[in-house]
Amino acid sequence: MRTVLVTGGAGFVGSHCVASLLERGFAVVVADNLSTGHRAAVPAGAAFVHLDLNDRAGVAALFQRHRFEAVLHFAAKSLVGESMQNPFLYLRENYVTSLNVIEAAVAAGVRKMVVSSTANLFGTPERMPIDAETAIDPGSPYGESKYLVERALLWADRCAGLKSACLRYFNAAGCHPDGLLGEDHHPETHLIPLVLDAAAGRRSHIEVYGDDYPTPDGTCVRDYIHVMDLADAHIRVLDALETRSVRYNLGTGTGYSVREVIAAVERVTGKTVPVKVGPRRPGDPAILVASSDRIREELGWSPRFDTLDGIIASAWAWRAAHPDGYGDGPAR
Repeated sequence: MRTVLVTGGAGFVGSHCVASLLERGFAVVVADNLSTGHRAAVPAGAAFVHLDLNDRAGVAALFQRHRFEAVLHFAAKSLVGESMQNPFLYLRENYVTSLNVIEAAVAAGVRKMVVSSTANLFGTPERMPIDAETAIDPGSPYGESKYLVERALLWADRCAGLKSACLRYFNAAGCHPDGLLGEDHHPETHLIPLVLDAAAGRRSHIEVYGDDYPTPDGTCVRDYIHVMDLADAHIRVLDALETRSVRYNLGTGTGYSVREVIAAVERVTGKTVPVKVGPRRPGDPAILVASSDRIREELGWSPRFDTLDGIIASAWAWRAAHPDGYGDGPAR
């Protein structure tokens, strides 16, 4: 049986990827320090190791205990705003922990690594959608930290033969179709779950940060991709890594404004969402949409959950069934 290590496998995207790996017959070991993840989010069938990736010796020991075919690396600090306030924390934490994993993988003879990167590598690009030819110019210390990891992987390939896939995407959303896994952050910062909380009465309103952008309704436009489609991409690239390293942008290619997301939540839930308009947030681009043409052409990947209403419906089903999330964090 093929055994893979999933770092950050107790987090939102990581846990859904673990579920997909198990469904496809992989043996999975999850390593997570539970600083933002949830033990209850780790699917049954996966082995769990409580490990901080800053512990270089502990990481090395983990690779000595198991024979991993590949590593799927999700563990990272990921809040853009926080990274602007504390840049050195993000630059150090995300880079050093990733280096510890890369170094241990190389020492153990692992040949494949898939990294959850970010479309924040591209800052505020001059054209949309963001395609494979878009120049890299990170928009935050968070984006910069991910680019440093991508550069480290380039050298790990050239010097040691570790093939890697870096998957760059923005807004993961939705939940597992079986309703057992969902999105539960403390604090919550993602738009769809915030709007769902407002619809459910758990939040007094949703604040729209600026309604004077150069978009059809004046609010920011973003590309939302279902978490199960992201999981599929992370697993699909494993076969490509037999011969080469790859870098792919992931998105549906369709953007939705903040007001369109709110309207979709009202359609799906049948509830009214109270809205207040506030000032713009510094650094928010008007439009961010990713092109996934390269991975579609090379690997045949395409989003299966590609409607906004469908993405929101899956998220609403989990949130309605789990009003307190996984029940191990502060009330939202």
